[in-house]
Amino acid sequence: MTDTLPDRAVGAESFRRALAVHASGVVVITAQADGVPVGLTATSFSSVSLEPPLVSFYVDRSSATWPRLGAADHFAVNILAGDQADLAARFARKGIDRFAPPTRWRPGPLGAPLLRDVCAHLVCLPYERAEVGDHILVVGLVAEVDTHDSARPLLYHRGRFGRFLAHPDS
Repeated sequence: MTDTLPDRAVGAESFRRALAVHASGVVVITAQADGVPVGLTATSFSSVSLEPPLVSFYVDRSSATWPRLGAADHFAVNILAGDQADLAARFARKGIDRFAPPTRWRPGPLGAPLLRDVCAHLVCLPYERAEVGDHILVVGLVAEVDTHDSARPLLYHRGRFGRFLAHPDS
């Protein structure tokens, strides 16, 4: 009998609990589809490559936002600041106009919405997509960046949003 990965995989709840102890950054991915802004919150954002400059995030295959976001010719990664937990929660909710007040945003250089007061914006062109488990891996080629170094990032840990505090020795 061959040892197979599915027979050895942990249960979903155990896996979820283990990942909850890993703090991750929080971003809102935005785009414009047919003249209408779309966006979603992601905690799976990561850098991929320096040459070429690539970043990635995962989106659930069942996402109602993904079809419109995925159809866009570019997207923006808005890296949220420590005081933007309400904004992250807003873009994670279903059935609301995420871009209505109190959300503050402006159109970016290529048209994707750029959220105000974030740590950084990365404007990306679609580069690669792959279905991985119950998610879609989206890789973007970074075409433009705008950073605001003074802001500390928003983090997600144990199912809650929080702020980064530098270690006293650094």
